[in-house]
Amino acid sequence: MTIKVLLADDQALVRAGFRSLLGRSRELTVVGEAATGDEAVRLARTTRPDVILMDIRMPGLDGIEATRRVLVELPGTRIIILTTFDTDEHIFAALRAGASGFLTKEVEPAELRRAVAVVAAGEALLSPGVTRRVVEQFAHRPAPVTGDGLAVLTPREREVVRLVAEGLSNEQIAEKLVISPLTAKTHITRALTKLRVRDRVQLVILAYETGLVRPGAGTCELD
Repeated sequence: MTIKVLLADDQALVRAGFRSLLGRSRELTVVGEAATGDEAVRLARTTRPDVILMDIRMPGLDGIEATRRVLVELPGTRIIILTTFDTDEHIFAALRAGASGFLTKEVEPAELRRAVAVVAAGEALLSPGVTRRVVEQFAHRPAPVTGDGLAVLTPREREVVRLVAEGLSNEQIAEKLVISPLTAKTHITRALTKLRVRDRVQLVILAYETGLVRPGAGTCELD
């Protein structure tokens, strides 16, 4: 099945470059290009893409608000935020808005195509050099209210969510809890459903916001 991709970036050369790279895969097709956030929202409405590559900084409506508006209308669409630097101070806000991850614009061609396919399949990603310091540094939020937002989880599911937020893979979680990777995945899936969040990125954010995981507890990779 072909994955439909919408490109949203205010630089025509960047859009042309991504179009060329994505065009090398038979499984990916670019269905539109937007130079502003407003245009991205309008094109998303008409083309109904599977994945949007969204520039975080655009004139007028930025990528954060465009992400939020697209997902209100098209919750099944996956959005990858594009940024020049992996320490962009707006990244956390974009993830909170519902983005499934982000990539720097220096991403390798093969990694870009893989990222689109991974996100289209319902997974989440952060570019390889990014750790939980991004979430910690820019998660300006009220004091956590541990428990309230996680009351629907079983004790085991809470433990699994905590380990996800600490950056462990399904296999690492399984090893730590002495369960199978399939069981670990099942716990994660149930937690996602109960908490009504989209993916692992949103799970990590919720773990921070409820105080289940505190800043400074380690590093996290969600590749």
